[in-house]
Amino acid sequence: MSDSIKIRPLEGPLDAVVRPPGSKSITNRALVCAALARGTSTLTGALESEDTQVMIVALSQMGIAIEERDGGQTLVVTGCEGQIPQWGGELQVANSGTTIRFLTSVAALGQGTFRLDGIARMRERPIADLLSALGQLGASARSEQDNGCPPVIVQARRLPGGKATVAGDISSQFLSSLLMAAPLAKQPVQLKVEGPLVSQPYVKMTLRVMEAFGVKVEASDMERVAAATFAVPNKVYQAADYAVEPDASAASYFWAAAAIAGGRVCVEGLSRESLQGDVAFCERLDQMGCRVEYADDSVAVTGGALTGIDVDMNGISDTVQTLAAVALFAKGPTRIRGVAHIRHKETDRIADLATELRKLGATVDEYEDGLTITPDALRAATIDTYNDHRMAMSLSLVGLKVPGVVINDPGCTAKTHPKFFEDLAGLTK
Repeated sequence: MSDSIKIRPLEGPLDAVVRPPGSKSITNRALVCAALARGTSTLTGALESEDTQVMIVALSQMGIAIEERDGGQTLVVTGCEGQIPQWGGELQVANSGTTIRFLTSVAALGQGTFRLDGIARMRERPIADLLSALGQLGASARSEQDNGCPPVIVQARRLPGGKATVAGDISSQFLSSLLMAAPLAKQPVQLKVEGPLVSQPYVKMTLRVMEAFGVKVEASDMERVAAATFAVPNKVYQAADYAVEPDASAASYFWAAAAIAGGRVCVEGLSRESLQGDVAFCERLDQMGCRVEYADDSVAVTGGALTGIDVDMNGISDTVQTLAAVALFAKGPTRIRGVAHIRHKETDRIADLATELRKLGATVDEYEDGLTITPDALRAATIDTYNDHRMAMSLSLVGLKVPGVVINDPGCTAKTHPKFFEDLAGLTK
């Protein structure tokens, strides 16, 4: 892909039906559970992207046999019954936070010394709370530079298990990582969350994927601020034929396109009962003035007169940038709160988002946990994307109505949606 891409404004309202690629979050969770299972699993509808490829390669380096079919949309995984075949090794995770967090716990189930490392930005992303929790469970896992960030060294001798407390305010992936590895520990595991649990829907997704592979976790007080507990039994996952849902985070861009450009966009393969909490993004669009229609296998959004809202997006934080793009076209300010943890993503998704929104003409007030976006006369701008796929996809939507919007490094969308710009152009066909 070229170094930049200029977005072509739409000439009229939308009337489109789309089906996004498979969910990255579900694909990588299903890969982990299938890899640790007894028997051979078949995953259909899987996402073929940079992040899922990083996970597949790393699992393969750990000795897990994974066969890709149908252009990577079908994955046949031969499970290891919780016995990691490879004794130690070097695992390169690029910029995939999901991979390094999930596989740090998986590595602790094995034997030998594992080293997990990624790109420069990965070496800035915190992982100390996960390492601390693994230590409480008897594992030896440390930051190589002793700074709480990757590279991570795991001196594995099979995970003993027991009780651990994990911080909940940095990343729900820490808890998901521990939950998925815990059934294969030597003894049952009990986990308690300390502090507010961010992105709760992703933890619920983890529990539902685990259950699909035969492991049910007893969870209590999930809705309370600081008292969630999880009892994980000793049990080997069982192989399954598993269908991956379309990606709801990817769907948010197409629903937002209807809000920005007007008209209607229907996303197939998702429903109000989806495993993915990001379907709730549509509720935010409804609050702003759009019309949302839910069906058994689709969710459609029709644009309307937009009004700014004040909203806590802690549970659907991957859609913050998408809502920010919509906010530029609303009457009045939009306040997004409760998302301090997104400063530790692929980039600082509060500070850097504020910078790019100001280029487009908005007034932006930045806070530790979010930002307020006040629309003004919008203008052409060249958007820097910070190697962040969500920055590129979200802010490209502005160009559907504002001429002259250019997106730098559009290829960064390969992380989760390699054909995004083709799909975006296809809305008018």
